[in-house]
Amino acid sequence: MATCSRGCAPAVRLCQKLNRLKTLDDDMMATSLKRCLSTLDLTLLGVGGMVGSGLYVLTGTVAKDMVGPAVIISFLFAGIASLLAAFCYAEFGARIPKTGSAYMFTYVSVGEVWAFLIGWNVILENMIGGAAVARAWSGYLDSIFNHAIQNFTETHIMQWNIPFLAHYPDLLAAGILVVASFFISFGVQVSSYLNHIFSTISMGVIIFILVFGFVLAEPANWSQKEGGFAPFGLSGILAGSATCFYAFVGFDVIASSSEEAKNPQKAVPIATAISLGLAATAYILVSTVLTLMVPWHTLDPNSALADAFFRRGYSWAGVVVAVGSICAMNTVLLCNLFSLPRIVYAMAEDGLFFSIFARVNPVTKVPVNAILVFGVLMATMALIFDLEALVQFLSIGTLLAYTFVAASVIVLRFQPDKSTSKSTDSGELKQYESFSDKLQLVERQKTRERRGVGQLKACWEPYLGRLLGDCEPGEVVAFSVLTLIVSSVSLCVVLEFGTQQLHLPMWSFTMLLVIFSLAFVISLALIWIHEPQSDSKTFQVPLVPLSPGASILINVFLMMKLSYLTWIRFTVWIAIGLLVYFGYGIWHSKEGRRELQPKDMAARYVVLPSGSLVETVQSVQPDGQVETSVSDPMTLFF
Repeated sequence: MATCSRGCAPAVRLCQKLNRLKTLDDDMMATSLKRCLSTLDLTLLGVGGMVGSGLYVLTGTVAKDMVGPAVIISFLFAGIASLLAAFCYAEFGARIPKTGSAYMFTYVSVGEVWAFLIGWNVILENMIGGAAVARAWSGYLDSIFNHAIQNFTETHIMQWNIPFLAHYPDLLAAGILVVASFFISFGVQVSSYLNHIFSTISMGVIIFILVFGFVLAEPANWSQKEGGFAPFGLSGILAGSATCFYAFVGFDVIASSSEEAKNPQKAVPIATAISLGLAATAYILVSTVLTLMVPWHTLDPNSALADAFFRRGYSWAGVVVAVGSICAMNTVLLCNLFSLPRIVYAMAEDGLFFSIFARVNPVTKVPVNAILVFGVLMATMALIFDLEALVQFLSIGTLLAYTFVAASVIVLRFQPDKSTSKSTDSGELKQYESFSDKLQLVERQKTRERRGVGQLKACWEPYLGRLLGDCEPGEVVAFSVLTLIVSSVSLCVVLEFGTQQLHLPMWSFTMLLVIFSLAFVISLALIWIHEPQSDSKTFQVPLVPLSPGASILINVFLMMKLSYLTWIRFTVWIAIGLLVYFGYGIWHSKEGRRELQPKDMAARYVVLPSGSLVETVQSVQPDGQVETSVSDPMTLFF
């Protein structure tokens, strides 16, 4: 047994390194960045990240090919689903006002390697998203000039025919990214000012579209003669909701900016709620106007709004729509270039990524190295890659980040505060900071108080105390969260692939659905019967664990809808990330260095079950745990 224990020791130490948690500073507001963003700034960042080219392209595509006029309901369902994920980001952004978004939240509650992989995927998502928007911006501007830029490039510069690459180098897309990176490197206030300008113009154009569009509305376009309100039925509405969900991706830029907010505890939740509400309202109303102006089955998927005004005889309105579309794309571009370097900076600051990206310019107070390097990389991707090849890889990393953040909310809500000492039942040691504390609390408690965070609720003790009462606080919840994720994946796999790819008979299909559904519900119930944290002074997600659990299920279901090529690319990127982590991150992790630092010593008093008091010396670990040894066998009896 001893030989086996010694043989397993390296594996145990490796697992401890992979799952170590980030230690937060006592002063959460301390930062090397500049706290200057107001609630309005964060709100416009969120609106800019969500209301982009999707408003001008996605609405027409979904309405014509998938839903019809019922695209309104699809956007409503997608907005509600996005709200669940947004709540989770808002809680973490207010509670942990540090840059890094999903990476930081996962590092604090789940573990180091998982946080690195989330951050690694979010980096790629932002790079691809920025490059794709730049390509779309370039193509839209080029179409206004009858593709003169593309024709000139192919004729006088170069063109190629290589799979997954564009037919010609998009110099305009690469150029706009380099210019935008240059402006963003001047500081967060410059970025916010530019976002204010483009967001204001974009919202002005949206108001124009709504007012003028409702004047031109014809209710007959929703009649049965044109196919009715929901020609594709409920299945079409749900399929459209899955596509419309991606229109709301972008609110995480608010959480990424929390370290630069003046009052993140209030600003982050308020900005998240307002921006998501404005984005959902814009998508729903514009979809209503669009399908009332012209019959839904005649829409042009590439430029639905401009084409609708043109067909109604107002071609000049198409110019206004084009201006709004370009400004909206600019805001999305700025949000991608704004949040990406800050995630890279957070990872480098923790030692998991190359330290050169952790440097902050002393004048502008932004990570200039990360902004310029990844801006150039994004420009390179926009220069050579095809738009369709870029878009195919989008979403999987974002959905994975949403899943981990939702799981982190549950874990952290039921995790006891490490800074507080444990209050235990009789028969165990009770620790107090000083002798005076002992004198005040030496009397045995005769009445049972409210159980500690992460422990079984007192009302369930008579029924489940023997089964779960001996578990460490938060242990059952952590296991239940893991079961929740596994059951969600299993349930979605059966729903998506059970009858077609797996060819399951009906009895087997039904039985698996019942088993995994029960596992999902039981996991939620096991979490709910434990004591949560309830004294937080910041925003908290309502209906925990139901809200995060529903968010996990929705995110996993949408991930199952992605193509197998996306999953192959995702696996390759994960493998590259693991090479970076094991080659650099695990060796330079600040948490790893913290573990090697000399332990601080502190004197404490331990109360034995007999009521005696022993003075001890304890080595205080970085994570708040203590190792106790009796330094002076002085026993006092009462």
